[in-house]
Amino acid sequence: MEGNNAKLSQAIMACLFAALISVGAYAAFPIPGTPVPIVLQNMFIMLAGFISGPWWGLVSVVFYLILGSVGLPVFSGGTGGFAKLAGPTGGYLVGYIPAVIVFGLISKLGKGKWIFNILAGISGMIIVYAAGIVWLKSVLDIGWERAIATGVIPFLPGDIIKIILASVLTPPILKAMNHIDQQTNG
Repeated sequence: MEGNNAKLSQAIMACLFAALISVGAYAAFPIPGTPVPIVLQNMFIMLAGFISGPWWGLVSVVFYLILGSVGLPVFSGGTGGFAKLAGPTGGYLVGYIPAVIVFGLISKLGKGKWIFNILAGISGMIIVYAAGIVWLKSVLDIGWERAIATGVIPFLPGDIIKIILASVLTPPILKAMNHIDQQTNG
């Protein structure tokens, strides 16, 4: 029975992170000159990987992407639909799939310590940026320089802050979750 309780807890966490990712995407701030808005969703995707691990974090991201692709307004700025996945920002959305696995694997390797989470955050965001700019370049038919200038450079300062914030928040969240787990099971 305890194994079923653990799986249920993980499934609930996956749904919670899918909801947080959706909320983080909804608060989108456009940047003039780029079709890519500033969002908090990538910070919640990092936290999903750091806290739930690579596979349950993946469940969160895939669930989020399914919700958005069927038309629920969970993508940036409260949009949804498969067309959004095929649009200029679709590469970033698809890039979240391998990125959350990297976030989770490196974080678990470092036992959730903030320095490993920073490394995980940087590694995963490189994947998101790579997928995003390849897609952006292709969809908008622009050069590499313009794709990087509009799809990466404006977002680096904010993403550095999000990586640090998610990395620092993870250890106390994990500690609190372990404490709650011990209280309920002990």
